[in-house]
Amino acid sequence: MTSVTGAPMAPGLLDRQATVAKPGFNRWLVPPAALAIHLCIGMAYGFSVFWLPMSKMLSHTDAAACRSLGFFDMLVTRSCNWTVPMVTPTFEIFIAMLGISAALFGGWLEHAGPRKAGFIAALCWGGGLIIGGIGVMVHQLWLLWLGAGFIGGVGQGLGYISPVSTLIKWFPDRRGMATGMAIMGYGGGALIGAPIAVALMHRFSPYGATESVGWTLMAMGVLYFLSMSAGAFGFRVAPTGWRPEGWTHPAPAAKSMITHKDVHLNEAWKTPQFWLIWAVLCLNVTAGIGVIAMASPMMQDIFGAKLIGAAGDAAAQKTRIVAAAAGLVGLISLFNSLGRFFWASVSDYIGRKTTYAVFFIFGMALYYALPILGHHGQAGLFVAAVCVILTMYGGGFSTVPAYLADLFGTQMVGAIHGRILTAWSVAGIVGPSLIAELRQKQIDAGVAHDLIYDGTLHILVGMLLVGLICNLLIFPVADKHHMTDAELQRERSLQREDVIKGDARHAAHGRFGPLGLLPWATVGIPFLIGVYIALGKASALF
Repeated sequence: MTSVTGAPMAPGLLDRQATVAKPGFNRWLVPPAALAIHLCIGMAYGFSVFWLPMSKMLSHTDAAACRSLGFFDMLVTRSCNWTVPMVTPTFEIFIAMLGISAALFGGWLEHAGPRKAGFIAALCWGGGLIIGGIGVMVHQLWLLWLGAGFIGGVGQGLGYISPVSTLIKWFPDRRGMATGMAIMGYGGGALIGAPIAVALMHRFSPYGATESVGWTLMAMGVLYFLSMSAGAFGFRVAPTGWRPEGWTHPAPAAKSMITHKDVHLNEAWKTPQFWLIWAVLCLNVTAGIGVIAMASPMMQDIFGAKLIGAAGDAAAQKTRIVAAAAGLVGLISLFNSLGRFFWASVSDYIGRKTTYAVFFIFGMALYYALPILGHHGQAGLFVAAVCVILTMYGGGFSTVPAYLADLFGTQMVGAIHGRILTAWSVAGIVGPSLIAELRQKQIDAGVAHDLIYDGTLHILVGMLLVGLICNLLIFPVADKHHMTDAELQRERSLQREDVIKGDARHAAHGRFGPLGLLPWATVGIPFLIGVYIALGKASALF
């Protein structure tokens, strides 16, 4: 960029070229910046703590009149309580917007850089929660959907993909591990956010039911804006040509799944590999969502009092069963998070294609075994199987960026990843509806409560089989799809790589040092506290 006099202008604070790492920088300072963002947007998984309080904010309402409300009346009524089905679309909206915004803005992000994208994500997610909180305070459902759903969803999408390309370029030797560390934060965000939300609602409860929820959303919006902004300003991009000391790119091998070339975003979606990975992710997520949706009610319906023993009256037994179910939900969040780091790291050694084959083959066995374990009263094995399934659900998210980098190169992997995430949006909307419909049909048909899950899980096994076939069909991208040298040079100029070359040989090889522990502690301590709380809830299972 030049001034009107023709002299080059200094880059702005948010510009990509202002984030080039200096010689004293250490690459291990990038993952905590990514985690600061993902731990905030990961509260998406914990939003269910708001549904019940949102349905009890008004008193002395006319139940008969409220039941007759139409869709548009429901959006603007100030005299009727919202029902849980009225507020849960907030989650579906921001998951849909996550995929849509990641797909639409992924190409822009590659050119703008992670700092600008991360800061805008902070504005949208934090600001969206504040607007949603105002919607609660004035009791306008459309404002809740607009703020937390649509605007917050844009923040979800930008925040989710903002660190991907940067991390892969910082860790060419450990692509899976690097993205796994960041995306682990999304899976673990609810471990931190849900207890904070519950504590804040309790703190604000003396001011009234509406104020309790509204002020909590607004307070969390401010907290998340500050945390995500700190993460965004912590991003640094690697100078063009940078590589870790002592590491060299493996020599090209025949039929290798790791390419040395790059595919443009506009060309990637025209390849069969793109759509096969899209299907692989969609099917893995849909099946995982099915288990998440069914695990707690399955445990309550199938095991009942067996899970906590027959001693005590019915009310006490019911309380213990609900506590055990809550413990299982805590374990689901924990293993969803840990699986993202574990499986992505494993994929660096066994390959992405093999990793997904493990997900589908092992997953089919476990999904098929769940109802069998339930019918035989094997509660411990049932819980263990669900936890393993959830590690593979989370691992599917964290392994896909490295899979894309292997196939399409690193130049535009963030943007391509954004397009692939539309599979998550589809699965997040279709999956729960499909599972609920299958369950309801079996109930309507008179199937016993401890048997209604069998058929649904067998259908999910079929989905995993289709996913396995899609994964087996993935092969290296044909040479005709690769960018020419001229196309690659043009893309690099758009990403300002012509002015961020820096000193690739000496840059960013600084020592980690004691101060390097500070950003890791800032994200690690809250995460470990969340893990401790989740394990405390899970103790009700044992």
